Amino acid sequence: MKITTVRFVKSVFKPENLPRPSLPEIAFSGRSNVGKSSLINTLLNRKGIAKTSATPGRTQSINLIEVNASFNFVDLPGYGYARVPAPVRKNWQHLIEGYLANRLNLRLVILIIDARREPREDEALFSDWLKLHEIPLLVVLTKIDKLKKNMRLKSLHAWQKYLNTSDIIPFSAISGEGKQHVWHIILQHLQDNSSHKLLD
Repeated sequence: MKITTVRFVKSVFKPENLPRPSLPEIAFSGRSNVGKSSLINTLLNRKGIAKTSATPGRTQSINLIEVNASFNFVDLPGYGYARVPAPVRKNWQHLIEGYLANRLNLRLVILIIDARREPREDEALFSDWLKLHEIPLLVVLTKIDKLKKNMRLKSLHAWQKYLNTSDIIPFSAISGEGKQHVWHIILQHLQDNSSHKLLD
């Protein structure tokens, strides 16, 4: 994928402040500190368009990034970090679900998971919620460069079984492994003119 222009559009803290749906959108979600920003920056060949941080829970808004003036990447707040105050976590849930449930131009949600983590309920619940609402999902296992080959395969198979999906791509922001595969799936969904229905 040739990236010609990347433009930060805006940060949104309430669903009602989202810009009017226009361009197709690819959303990125995942627990805090799983490498979400690194994945976005690697895909866009940019170092700082999505802010990386060693502090989990740094992304507290929905951030829209326009790519090639033809579609948006949407960086959703990280979830599942215990040190974030309960009221903040509740607001994030409202913000994330408000976006996912009603965004007519949403084409795909990419769920980012740290390959070093064992399967947990948060990802399963999120995956089931997307399936229930007929929202396409791709799972990306990040930080695979930190695992030996046998452990990478073990992690991949564990998550495939736990989430009941084969649509999982191992990815490394260090080596770029998996980058072209992720783009291939993204472009497939961008070419699909259909979108999930507005929920009641």
